[in-house]
Amino acid sequence: MKERITKSKGNVFLDLGFSREEATVLAMRAELMATLRKLIATRGWTQQEAAVRLGITQSRVSDLVRGKWEKFSPDMLVVLASRVGQKPSLVLQAA
Repeated sequence: MKERITKSKGNVFLDLGFSREEATVLAMRAELMATLRKLIATRGWTQQEAAVRLGITQSRVSDLVRGKWEKFSPDMLVVLASRVGQKPSLVLQAA
């Protein structure tokens, strides 16, 4: 049986059937979480060290590292990124 391949629309959340608006927010949230997880890993921080630097509890760092996106608003992820020296920005692109 031949596997069917569908070309992506450029946003996995659109591909999964979310509305354009919701897909945009979900993609932003996923990108911020991935950036924070990579930062924690590349700096070699334990979850406890990351918690101190991010100003949250170790259990919240665990949620972040495990990708529990529903526990973090986009606003909170921007705050966390800022706390560790990142400069999150939004780039608007024509649809």
